[in-house]
Amino acid sequence: MADHRYDDRVVVKRSGAGRTIAIVLIVALAIVGVLFATGFWSADVKEGDMPEVSVKGGALPKVDVDSKEVVVGTKREEIDVPTVGVKDNGEE
Repeated sequence: MADHRYDDRVVVKRSGAGRTIAIVLIVALAIVGVLFATGFWSADVKEGDMPEVSVKGGALPKVDVDSKEVVVGTKREEIDVPTVGVKDNGEE
């Protein structure tokens, strides 16, 4: 925050970094909320036991994540294409 004095006026300049961070956090929380609400992400919190995690010789632990599967594919389909003609304007 900068403080500049001009005669009897005080001009205070503030940066918008805090506001920008707050907006980014709110948008991120909204996106996570929508993903949970639509069922794209799910959290199994029914059991109170900690899951078993075992690591062998520097290997990463195995994690079970439940996420929806997105299937993308193609199919053959016939469509009618209009015929386009060109008029001759007398040039050869």
